[in-house]
Amino acid sequence: MTEYIRPEPADYDSFPESQISVCGMETIQADMKKTAVRLKHMVRYCTMDGMDLHMNIHIPERQGKLPLAVFIPGSAWRAQRIDDTTPAMSLFARRGFITAQIQYRPSDVAPFPAQIRDTRTALRFLAGHAEEYGIDTDRIFIWGDSSGGHTALMTAYTAGDPCFENEEGSDPVIRAVVDYYGPTDITRMNCEPSTMDHISPDSPEGMLIGGKTVTGSEEALRTVVMEKVSRSSPPTLIIHGTKDRLVPFGQSVMLFERLKEKEVPVRFICLKGADHGSDCFFDNPVYDIVEEFVKRYL
Repeated sequence: MTEYIRPEPADYDSFPESQISVCGMETIQADMKKTAVRLKHMVRYCTMDGMDLHMNIHIPERQGKLPLAVFIPGSAWRAQRIDDTTPAMSLFARRGFITAQIQYRPSDVAPFPAQIRDTRTALRFLAGHAEEYGIDTDRIFIWGDSSGGHTALMTAYTAGDPCFENEEGSDPVIRAVVDYYGPTDITRMNCEPSTMDHISPDSPEGMLIGGKTVTGSEEALRTVVMEKVSRSSPPTLIIHGTKDRLVPFGQSVMLFERLKEKEVPVRFICLKGADHGSDCFFDNPVYDIVEEFVKRYL
């Protein structure tokens, strides 16, 4: 009969490793450097126009305060399905970033600039709950794809402008911004090949400005990202695919040129052959680029 062994408390390092073996057993080394991530699902951060707005927060199980990545999912500025990017954001969070996916009011409820205002409200909510979530408020970057990229850029480049706030208050400093194939000038999106109408009142861009024709619209000009770039704009990483069927590649070229003109630190990555929203944007090789870039400024 096997001798009974009394249970004793032990930490991981002091606990003995089993030496039991059996013929035919295969052994591989476990990767113990991976970080577990806890998800706080659909956290309500405010109510606007009778809508509860939510975020998903991914919190790595690491000691100390961690940097914050605020991600705005693309949706053509319509209602967002933030759970769609949950696996991708959880993967990035394992690198040691608290990652929050932000929901804003869709364009058929509130046109531009409601999306930027809501994102700024979300940033203030996260800063106000920094102790609860373990956020280092001195290390925040903002990130978005497609329409979310436009919102991320506009939020980063309009800091301190009361026209882009739901309420008075101070914002946490955005140290860097990452733009995945975001529109930057909606008046010029059909100047390149595209599978989508970007001009009519019921197009995504027309709905963004209140259901109006984009061409010749003063409201459309207010959404142009390049007009908000200044020498004090935060460092920017742009990543865009050359086979993007929805947001033309030239939208990122225009932003890159304006940032260089204003001497803003910028890196522009062209993903040859990538389509709009391709899985390659949300995998480790590109995440390596994102992490390396933002860590320079956090």
